[in-house]
Amino acid sequence: MKLRRTMLFMPGNNPGMIQNAPILGADSIILDLEDAVSLDEKDAARLLVKNALETLDFTGCEVVVRINSIKSDFGYDDLNVIARVKPDAILVPKATEEDIEEIDEIISTIEREEKFKLGSIKLIPLVETALGLENIRETILASKRNIAVLLGAEDLTADMGIKRTREGNEIFYARSKVASVCRAFKIDAIDTPFADVNDIEGLIEDTKRAKAIGMTGKAAINPRQIDYIHDVFSPTMEEIMYAKRVLHAKEEALREGKGVFSLDGKMVDAPVIQRAENIIMKAKLAGIIRE
Repeated sequence: MKLRRTMLFMPGNNPGMIQNAPILGADSIILDLEDAVSLDEKDAARLLVKNALETLDFTGCEVVVRINSIKSDFGYDDLNVIARVKPDAILVPKATEEDIEEIDEIISTIEREEKFKLGSIKLIPLVETALGLENIRETILASKRNIAVLLGAEDLTADMGIKRTREGNEIFYARSKVASVCRAFKIDAIDTPFADVNDIEGLIEDTKRAKAIGMTGKAAINPRQIDYIHDVFSPTMEEIMYAKRVLHAKEEALREGKGVFSLDGKMVDAPVIQRAENIIMKAKLAGIIRE
């Protein structure tokens, strides 16, 4: 299991921010070569990100690079340069089934040429259009490299011609669909960023809404958002203590030869045990518990 509670976007043309990226505390960072970079800086940003991946120590922080669309003038160059310095994953904008299949083939060729382990570079499709949302299942199935899907609500709502609001009611269906399909295929569902970096209360509420319908993490656009998102997506001490009690009761039942047991007067079945095990695993990965 890999924690992706936060995925922090960083402009690929800002050397100061990229240099500080490993110490900001996000579970993953996204070095952005697309929206954050103007057309006349695309080539320079690509080189800067390449050099960063070659020289900086990103130990403990997953490194993802958002390339430009493979249909654009920059996508192939992005992929050819960046895949050769082996980021953990490539974020694919406005991803389609065909895009993922093509990118998978290109990366496989590069991995063979560079003698990387085949399949070591992962993919994260970015869902940003109505068509992309409705075809999400096919996009996920297009490659075994897919480890998560990221919902891009700003582009999605623009594509649908609807207003993006603080409350986010307009993306309830999109969030639910992404969360459900990702859970079905056992990959992470990453929620869209909260755009107002000064509205911490709104950020927390928005993150809780995303978690409540099954999102496993959230993208961030400012380092100040990281801790608040982590608080929401990390197990609480109450959840951890109950999970420990469930697992202890399970061990007691096994020792006594019982196939079924109860806790606090309630029957405990396989889904409850699985949830408890996941909570403990997440707590360990987050450094909340050590044993």
